[in-house]
Amino acid sequence: MKKTTESIKKTAKKITKLEISILMALIITFSFSLVRFGDVCENIRENVLRLHVIANSDSDNDQSLKLLVRDAVLTKGAELFDGSVNVNNAANKIVPNIGLLEKAALEVIRENGYDYGVKITVGKEFFNTRSYGELTFPAGEYEAVRVIIGSGEGHNWWCVMFPPMCLPAASDTSVYAYLNKDGVAVINSSPKYEIRFRAVEIIEKARSYFNGKA
Repeated sequence: MKKTTESIKKTAKKITKLEISILMALIITFSFSLVRFGDVCENIRENVLRLHVIANSDSDNDQSLKLLVRDAVLTKGAELFDGSVNVNNAANKIVPNIGLLEKAALEVIRENGYDYGVKITVGKEFFNTRSYGELTFPAGEYEAVRVIIGSGEGHNWWCVMFPPMCLPAASDTSVYAYLNKDGVAVINSSPKYEIRFRAVEIIEKARSYFNGKA
């Protein structure tokens, strides 16, 4: 009986060691995979310019106004936002025209009976993992054109300005021309099934937090 008990204990230890070895191998494999995935996500962020319109509040009226302001900014900047504004030249091209864009936004705000101010900026902004149609963009800091209406405490509207996905003549497929095959595979992934999106989001949030504290 004693030998049987000892035999069972030895077998249990062997199984435990095997399970630990398998778990460690899986962790290492996932870590390498996550690093590679993170590199691809960084490449996506480096090639995407986003437009971010933030409403004054979450009231129905403010949310409707947000869309009117969005349309006014895109219409006024139609020649500017012709697909030639990208991550690298956004500040140089848009900043000199911010006054005109803010004026167009204010006109729409006043026409609809509101006295909110509006502020347009160009710079780095943190985004969570978001889907645009069937495409998913990983979390992290992107170069973005921000349109902040009033106190800017409402839900926002966003899209990809470059590659030009939110312009009148834009096609969702245009983004593929600016990413490598790994990047294309990532944005076509579903955040529901791709757990690495969540892992990258946690890492990028931590990085953004500590960078902000620096």
